[in-house]
Formats: sequence, structure tokens, C-alpha cells
Amino acid sequence: MSTKEKLLEELLLEEETLKQNEIVLFNDDVNTFDHVIDTLISVCDHTPEQAEQCSLIVHYNGKCTVKTGEYTDLKPRCSKLLQAGLNAEII
Repeated sequence: MSTKEKLLEELLLEEETLKQNEIVLFNDDVNTFDHVIDTLISVCDHTPEQAEQCSLIVHYNGKCTVKTGEYTDLKPRCSKLLQAGLNAEII
């Protein structure tokens, strides 16, 4: 095995071991589709299509992962979702 292959293999292993957290959005009977969509666009950097799809998934399935990443990036986003009146948590 060449040094280049070994370094690439180590890099791939390191990427796999990074812990990815998720913001999960939960359904409620209070917020409108428009409010949820607008909030996902502004807080989670969703496109309008992504936000609409997530809002429909939440409505029909009760929950949806709306953002994945490192905890330090997700924590302020989740706080903004909660401040907007949405039900969300980081898992």
C-alpha cells in the first residue's frame, strides 16, 4: 500500500467518525405551513422547495430532520426555531 493510499484511507476513516447531529422538527397544531416554510428558509438555509417538502413531511409523519451538522452549528439554529414557536430538538 502506497503512502498516498494510506493517507487517503486514514482521511476517509476520520471523516466517518465525526459525529453528525440533527435538528428534528416536530409537528404541532399551531403554526401555519407558511410560517414553518419561511422559518426553515431563514434559519436552516433551505431552498423554498426544501422547506415546503420538510413542512409536508412534518405534517404527515409527525417529525422530520431539517438540518444535519456539527452541534456548534446546530445549537443556534435550533434556538432560533424554538424562538419562532416551532418544536425542534437536536439529537
